[in-house]
Amino acid sequence: MLTAEQKLKERIKELTCLYEVTSLIVNCDYDDMETALLGIVQCLQRAWQFNEDTYVLLSNSDYFIKTEEKGDDYVFLESFITVFNKPRGEIKVGYPYPKYQLKDFLEEEQQLLDNVCLKVGNLLERKEIKEKEEHIRRQVEQSDRLRILGEITAGIAHELNTPLANILGFTELLQDHISDDPQALKDLDKIITNTIFSREVVKKLMFFACEMPETREVINVVEVIEEAINMLRTTLRQNDVSCDFEHSEETIELRIDKIQLTQVVFNLIVNAIYFAPPKSTISVSLAIEKGNIILKIADQGPGIPEESKAHIFDPFFTTKPVGEGSGLGLSVVHGIVQSHQGSIAVTPNTPAGTIFTLKFPKK
Repeated sequence: MLTAEQKLKERIKELTCLYEVTSLIVNCDYDDMETALLGIVQCLQRAWQFNEDTYVLLSNSDYFIKTEEKGDDYVFLESFITVFNKPRGEIKVGYPYPKYQLKDFLEEEQQLLDNVCLKVGNLLERKEIKEKEEHIRRQVEQSDRLRILGEITAGIAHELNTPLANILGFTELLQDHISDDPQALKDLDKIITNTIFSREVVKKLMFFACEMPETREVINVVEVIEEAINMLRTTLRQNDVSCDFEHSEETIELRIDKIQLTQVVFNLIVNAIYFAPPKSTISVSLAIEKGNIILKIADQGPGIPEESKAHIFDPFFTTKPVGEGSGLGLSVVHGIVQSHQGSIAVTPNTPAGTIFTLKFPKK
């Protein structure tokens, strides 16, 4: 039994602990949560009756913080950390066993532990709320930027369409009238090639700006992907790259805009061809999983640098040299996939390369 003086001493330690824990939480930097939680663990250690032998462990999915271990086996008091009414971790305070038994813990110590867990849970809740607010703020800012960019892009695309059509038309007329000058014909071919490339960039701009008409119908996705791959056979051959297509069924139907789906597949495979080393294989797979249609396109290239992953779907961002990419291909893909309530994810391939995984809800 504790004397009145000992009881008073323990109550002072517990109140001191609560005060210190509250101070740590009030002054917590959400970007350095681990330091605050370590301080809380150390406060708990000092608050226990036999603090020289006390071992404290705080754990959840994000943190694992403990004091120095005093032995191999322990008896513990424990309490759950609750975040938004769900258990999201625990704090355990222990004494070495068999030196101590459960009866050596004070009833007030369990109450103190419960109170501290409640405060830690509140802290983690506030951290999550702040992170969600920050995420929403970034989304709103990004949405505003994309809206403004879309308006500017649509205007540019419309302005460019007419002169490009004229350049292409008059160049083809010149070709018909110049048949005896091989060099001039080669130059005209270059003009046509570059004009077609520019027109494709304009088309991507219009996709990005949502200016292209959309017609959704139920189509066989297998056939669309096969057609897109066949259109790229020459490019694949020129780059000495092969493309394998596997599908779980001969007919996989999806309600989608056929032209936009072709654009998605075309852009992703062209991108894969660009980065794929000679003699390598681009793997395309299509399957139905849990009510979703999953399309995967994997290459064996160098992969995406870590610092670029957060920006690969941003308009006009490209890792290609100047003049070799518009930076619109993946942003167009991302926009089309999202407009069909789908998702797109990027993961590393093994042993090298990148996998783009697209998921479309079948319904």
